[in-house]
Amino acid sequence: MSLLGFLKPKKEKRSPESGQDRGILVFEHTSEVIRAENVLKADGWKIRVMGPPPEIRSGCDLVIEFPLIEELNILRTLQKTGIKPLKTVPVSSPLLKPVDLFQVKDFGQYLMVRAANMKLTVEKETLTIVNISGGGCPDVPYLAQVMVGKTLTAAPSPREIGHTLCGYALQLAYEEMTRRCLR
Repeated sequence: MSLLGFLKPKKEKRSPESGQDRGILVFEHTSEVIRAENVLKADGWKIRVMGPPPEIRSGCDLVIEFPLIEELNILRTLQKTGIKPLKTVPVSSPLLKPVDLFQVKDFGQYLMVRAANMKLTVEKETLTIVNISGGGCPDVPYLAQVMVGKTLTAAPSPREIGHTLCGYALQLAYEEMTRRCLR
């Protein structure tokens, strides 16, 4: 170490999980979250749809986590398409950390991914979808009828055939299952 090295202030290290560089976009309705996610991802932003922390729930069961340093640019992007979040909250404490939407359960022969209230279960050896359950939306039986019995690669994307929050949540579970099983 050089003689003057000890005079330099030490840089504070932050882990990526510390949340100090993240913010949350809060919306009134789930449909706004879905629209905002589509707009931001199409524009190349690194965002994640998460469950809201209990301290900031506003009726919508989803929030968007984003890089806080890009707040103004992200808000401008949304404004161009007429999407306006209720509020933007910096993730400044562990209590404000968004909740991961996914829960994964390994049953040996089967793997289940839960996203929000929707569950997708596949047989691990064949990657055949064996069950879809949860939610309370009217399209859940239809989604199950179309997808169960097909492999992950042969089944249609829930986003293509579903039109409700449950279809959206099933899409998230489908993407997570695909990420875990096909990559």
